[in-house]
Amino acid sequence: MAASDVKTTEVPSSPRRGRPPQSEESAAAARARIVEATAQVFAERGSHGLSVALIIERAGIARPTFYRYFANAEEPLQQILDASDMALVYGLQAALDRADDEVGMVVKGIDAYLAWARNHGPALRPLFAELHDPSSPVSPHRERTLDMLRERLIARFVKLGRTPPPSIDIDVLLHAFEYVGFRVALGDAPDATADWARLTMARIAVVLLGTPADLEQALRMPGLLRPEG
Repeated sequence: MAASDVKTTEVPSSPRRGRPPQSEESAAAARARIVEATAQVFAERGSHGLSVALIIERAGIARPTFYRYFANAEEPLQQILDASDMALVYGLQAALDRADDEVGMVVKGIDAYLAWARNHGPALRPLFAELHDPSSPVSPHRERTLDMLRERLIARFVKLGRTPPPSIDIDVLLHAFEYVGFRVALGDAPDATADWARLTMARIAVVLLGTPADLEQALRMPGLLRPEG
């Protein structure tokens, strides 16, 4: 039987006792407060240390208030991860759209990637640490984001009238960027600075994505190659 065949009687709904009506603004503010508290706990403990108890303590709210908006601790975390994914994808897309050639595309793309990483602050470390953890809610976001980044890189090459590199080369590039970002986020290597990351990613990208002409142009970039001796 189709749902449309079932006759129902409309019963006026009434507000739940103890829950006065909220304006859209106050509801949005409460949700934002919970999401921000979730981001703070995630930055400190990772997804495996996340709990509703810690979130409501950090947000300074009652448990019923949390459950008014979210069913569990993973739901606000998923909002954070979704926003992170799209910030990286749209940031890279905007950078690629501003580039007139492959070398410019590399430089602007790297800058966009590093800007995305910086915006995460302390949350960058657990984010990278859990990318390859199948038990973490972070892990499924990795493949989705890599797919979107690969599609946009290929589309930009086509728009520039160039034959795109093989997909495997783009995958190696993206995985290398991921590792470089992880080393910077880890903070355990004095040499793993933002300047090192930018230069290292440029070296990898030029070789994997460029043509001999691109490489010749890139070699004029200061410090691209290590000095002799």
